[in-house]
Amino acid sequence: MAPDSATGSGPTARRLVLGSQLRRLREASGISREDAGYAIRGSGSKISRLELGRVGFKERDVVDLLTLYGVTDQSEHESFLNLVRRSNEPGWWHRFNDLMPSWFQDYVGLEESAARIQTYEIQFVPGLLQTEKYARAVATQGRPEFPEDELDRRVRLRMQRQKLFTQPKAPRLWAVIDESVLHRPIGGREVLREQIQFLLDATAMPAVTLQILPFELGRSGAEGAFTILRFAEPELPDIVYLEHLCGALYLDKPDEVEVYSKVSHRLAVDAQTPEQTRKTLLKALKHS
Repeated sequence: MAPDSATGSGPTARRLVLGSQLRRLREASGISREDAGYAIRGSGSKISRLELGRVGFKERDVVDLLTLYGVTDQSEHESFLNLVRRSNEPGWWHRFNDLMPSWFQDYVGLEESAARIQTYEIQFVPGLLQTEKYARAVATQGRPEFPEDELDRRVRLRMQRQKLFTQPKAPRLWAVIDESVLHRPIGGREVLREQIQFLLDATAMPAVTLQILPFELGRSGAEGAFTILRFAEPELPDIVYLEHLCGALYLDKPDEVEVYSKVSHRLAVDAQTPEQTRKTLLKALKHS
């Protein structure tokens, strides 16, 4: 894929595509990471981080690497450099960087570049489907010390993420939610009621598929919540995101992703159909 074919994606995806392109050129040239690192006054580990898209690129480094890899066509050079510039543009979330740990900044960048988001939640409504009041209640769970202005910004960040679905090329969201979530009064009964109504409204959105996993079916092989991000760019691997108290894991090895893909398929089969889910939401709304 030509580097400039990724310019329509967000900066995180562009960085991943650029790193993947450079890795292919290096491997085709038979050059080791260590030798490539030496050429840009760095190390093999720096090349590894660049190729994985985990750090930003400098134009000078990319020019030196392209020369090392035997790429002499000036238009191809300019195509790569254009992608470097666009990959270094700050994402919309940069103004919230002081609120987000670096591992979550990466997730937001990937989320806004995804073509399909598959998520399974067992405790809360997925962030992309939370109301403002519910999001505020979740943000204060176990953290009553948050200053009010910081709490407001955290909620705004979550609401901003939901604007994904108003974009021309909105990603498809497929969410499976454990039924217990509908009976856990986060923020109180009124907040939960408003949240269930929002989920009901979301089922009418063309980009959203929502399924409820009934109490009696347990977790269908899933040990906890997870999200799978899938991208339109063929060079980008599917990524499984697992969040924990101290950070997050990003899995992109094919065998690891396959495990979660199989679980996702099992969840889709075991969970209620979208139409059955609407009936369950209506029932929960009536009794909330």
